[in-house]
Parts: sequence; C-alpha cells; structure tokens
Amino acid sequence: MERIGIIGGSGLYKLEGIKKKKEISLKTPFGKPSAPYVIAELEGREIVFLPRHDKNHTILPSGINYRANIFGMKKLNVGWIISVSACGSLREELKPLDFVIPLQFVDRTNQARKYTFFDKGIVVHIGFAHPICEGLARKLEKAAKRVKVNVHFGGTYLNMEGPQFSTLAESNLYRSWGMDIIGMTNLPEARLAKEAEICYATLAAVTDYDCWHPSTATVTAQMVIANLLKNVDNAKKIIKEVIPLIEEERNCKCKETLKNSIVTPKKFIPKRKKEELKILLKKYL
Repeated sequence: MERIGIIGGSGLYKLEGIKKKKEISLKTPFGKPSAPYVIAELEGREIVFLPRHDKNHTILPSGINYRANIFGMKKLNVGWIISVSACGSLREELKPLDFVIPLQFVDRTNQARKYTFFDKGIVVHIGFAHPICEGLARKLEKAAKRVKVNVHFGGTYLNMEGPQFSTLAESNLYRSWGMDIIGMTNLPEARLAKEAEICYATLAAVTDYDCWHPSTATVTAQMVIANLLKNVDNAKKIIKEVIPLIEEERNCKCKETLKNSIVTPKKFIPKRKKEELKILLKKYL
C-alpha cells in the first residue's frame, strides 16, 4: 500500500499524536533532503512526514532542495502528498486564520530553483494544466469542514521568489491579475510531484493580507508566524481527519503522468540516467 506524505511548512515542524516508527535519512541523485523523513502511523495508515524548512527552520524557500525532497517521498513509496503552507491573502474574503485549497499556480520565481528531474540526458514534457490532484483536494476540503474551520476551495496560488515579502506595487499587481493567495514554496513541489506521479494538494493557512490591505500595510515575519501558530492546531486536526478519507489504492490520472510524456527515445537515454531515475521510469523503460 502506498504511503501518505505530509510536508510541513512554517510553524509545522512535527506532528503530535502519531505513532512514530522510525526516522530515515536518504541519499538521492539530487542531493540531501531538507531533513530526515519520519515514518509513522496515523489513523491506521502509514505516513511520511518532512519539514521542508528543516525542523529548526534553517532553510529559506529558494534554498530548499525540492528535487531531493520529492524524490525521497517517491523512494519511500508515497502516493499522496499533502503540503501544509503559510500564505498571504490577496482577497478580502480570504481572511487571516482561514484555510485555502488552491487548484492553480502562477510562477513568479527566478528559475534558480530546480523544477524537473529530467534535465540531463532525457527530455520529458508532462501536462501541467491541472497541477493539483482534485480528488485529494476535495478530501482536504471535506476534512476541513468536518473540523469546522473556515475553508475556501479553489483559486490560484502565486509563487513568489522571496525571501522578502512583496512590494505594495507587486501586491496590487497580483490582485489585478486575479490571484488569490501568495506564497514561496508550493509550485516547485507541485511540478515535481506531478513528474513523480504522486497526487499533490496544498493546504494553505492564511496568515496575513500581504501588504495591500490597510490593516496590514507592513507584513512582518513575526505577524506571519504568530497567525500561523494559531492555525497549526487546526492544520493538524485537518490532517488527522483527512487520512481515513484517502483511498488505499489510487485510481486517478496522477499515477500515470509520465505516460506518453518521455520524448527521448529509450536507446538514447544514458544508462547511468536510467539507473538514477529508475524509481520514476521503471514502468516505461
């Protein structure tokens, strides 16, 4: 049975109430993940937990080794990833302490981050029109409603570079584009999870109104963390509630994203590359 992966963001560095089995430090072809993976049991299912910024929050958003993190999840037989993240709101109705489950992303990073496993010796073009697994997202929405928190389904997450927060001009520009929330981490994860054929969904905790709103003309890290910590308990409740809702066997299209996406003919893919990426390519090569 595939495991359920949980990626924790700012404020969520560990999960209480789980039956911890072991910690695993992995090596990947892409370097070292953010932290050791915690293998545990929650609501009768095996989960894999990873704090993306390290448990002591020592890694900034552009410094996260996204490829290693997601490759490690795949190596540990993860079929679903729930990504818990802080975000700013670009809409009046998305209030601090609410949760948002977005379905779309817009990229405003500088591309220094590595967004693909297939950058040398093999060319792969996946479809990314629908970056989120809607089935998993719907289960998150259902779980959030069960624990009676304010949750908004759908919308677009703008992935900024950071680590600085937006200028006022940028914040107003993103609002004019129709963006809903803003964060620094989830788009690289979503891209790589799609390449790894893992179902992926974001549980975004609204911490502030960015800087466009009169009530928060200046966003500070202290403000973000203070509000996020208030929502951490609710995030944990949602995670605990959603685990039993996740089926034991996947039946969505996420599990075959690479089908018909590998452009390089098999005979021209270097042997070393085939071996490095065997965990991703074995069904097709």
